Amino acid sequence: MLRFLSKIKVEFNAVDPRSASCMEFLALCNSRRARESNPSCAVGVRRRTDEFSPRIAVTFVDGSEETFDAAAMAAEDIQNTILEKAQVFEAEQMFREAGEKWPVLIPDDELRQPYASGNQGQRVP
Repeated sequence: MLRFLSKIKVEFNAVDPRSASCMEFLALCNSRRARESNPSCAVGVRRRTDEFSPRIAVTFVDGSEETFDAAAMAAEDIQNTILEKAQVFEAEQMFREAGEKWPVLIPDDELRQPYASGNQGQRVP
């Protein structure tokens, strides 16, 4: 999960029951597997004592940032959102390494072509 992140900042009040997602997300970030995937990812924690709504802010390797309302989202949903964006980074990286332009532009006439399957209506043994 940390592979395409450069920084994570988690802010929460530890006695606030809404901060459960923050605690769970921190556990995910501090797992051995996550740390090994990107040891240079900085994970910062700010423990608050006010009524501040818990949040998780992440910075991706391209510099883009995204902030999650941890009171309204489960840690798994936050992780899945990060992984979805990471898949885009991974695809971009593969295309660039192959010498292809990014983003991939598909001509409109190709998008309008009907889907042709090689085994329409046939059973495959």
